[in-house]
Amino acid sequence: MSGIPHDHYEPKTGFEKWLHERLPVVGLAYDTLMIPTPKNLNWWWIWGIVLAFCLVLQIVTGIILVMHYTPHVDMAFASVEHIMRDVNGGHMLRYIHANGASLFFVAVYIHIFRGLFYGSYKAPREVTWIIGMLIYLMMMATGFLGYVLPWGQMSFWGATVITGLFGAIPFIGEGLQTWLLGGPAVDNATLNRFFSLHYLLPFVIAALVAVHIWAFHTTGNNNPTGVEVRRGSKEEAEKDTLPFWPYFVIKDLFGLGVVLIVFFAIVGFMPNYLGHPDNYIEANPLATPAHIVPEWYYLPFYAILRAFTADVWAVQIVSFLTGGIVDAKFFGVLAMFGAIFVMALVPWLDTSSVRSGQYRPAFKWWFRLLVIDFIVLMWVGARDTNFPHDWISLIGATYWFAYFLVILPLLGLFEKPTTPPASIEDDFNAHYPGAAEKAAE
Repeated sequence: MSGIPHDHYEPKTGFEKWLHERLPVVGLAYDTLMIPTPKNLNWWWIWGIVLAFCLVLQIVTGIILVMHYTPHVDMAFASVEHIMRDVNGGHMLRYIHANGASLFFVAVYIHIFRGLFYGSYKAPREVTWIIGMLIYLMMMATGFLGYVLPWGQMSFWGATVITGLFGAIPFIGEGLQTWLLGGPAVDNATLNRFFSLHYLLPFVIAALVAVHIWAFHTTGNNNPTGVEVRRGSKEEAEKDTLPFWPYFVIKDLFGLGVVLIVFFAIVGFMPNYLGHPDNYIEANPLATPAHIVPEWYYLPFYAILRAFTADVWAVQIVSFLTGGIVDAKFFGVLAMFGAIFVMALVPWLDTSSVRSGQYRPAFKWWFRLLVIDFIVLMWVGARDTNFPHDWISLIGATYWFAYFLVILPLLGLFEKPTTPPASIEDDFNAHYPGAAEKAAE
């Protein structure tokens, strides 16, 4: 961790010195495991290891599933059924992979909202935050591509709807949509492209995760107080930190174990709970499902997409000002991607001088409303577009943008935060009085 004094790896044997001069992998592993970590990290910080586990789990199970999958419109659905019925342990592999995607998104949403509350995006961690948002976008793309592969009804019609959004882009939309599909409609070329990209993107995510970890190892971990580790001397830094191994590794592994108990209970007893029954019907271009619904982790942004219809005055004004170029469909697409983009801009939208929301009384209330808003959008995204669901979607979408673009900047100007502790050591001692003395004994 750059800037925080600590002991670095020193090779002792002749072989270690020889290897360290040529390929310092042992030193890299040592510095990663022994990295000084703020000792006041709470349980909200366990989700990083859950995300790392999910990435490995998805890659390993995905590689095995690919050995038995056939990316062809005439055989894809049957090959999935073959995996479920004939391959040894195939049904468990498929259920672990499908539900692993859900666990991945549960963990990433908690990870993101934890970062939003504790100000993990503030300087000097802006680049770390941006890389994290890129990982999230890659996850969304990978999840969507994977959802198409079973070639059920929801797979086919979900691909039709989502790729149709690109067709709403003025001037280039039709050509872009054709390029994505590999033809005029969702067909075999589409399935082959999606399969190839679904296999590739997890490795792109893995590379971005490595850069993400490198980035926060360079700037240091944020912590619940938002107070930086003292960097004046090694003695001061040691009072604020503990080595990542064994303290936080054991804590993270315990948290991961609890999460996996719940995960495997779902895989074993209710593996299809988060899926859609229509996806066990083979894709039929001539039979449209009554209600096309994406996976649950896309629902908040799907609700925002559908919220902006031609009846909304904001859409009408923008359409008038652009001469009809930005119609309701394109406005919805912009809103959906814009909802993610404003999260990426939060390091510059938050004007508060205090990093952690723990010391911002007004911020806490608005943030709680944001979490509730996200859950409501998730719920309404699975409903139809009739009243009152259309109004709930619009109100939820409006608050989402208002929070990032209006409320957060204004809070930094008018809010009166409380005073954070002078150091991480002070915060730790306040929560665990006498811990330092017991450790010294």
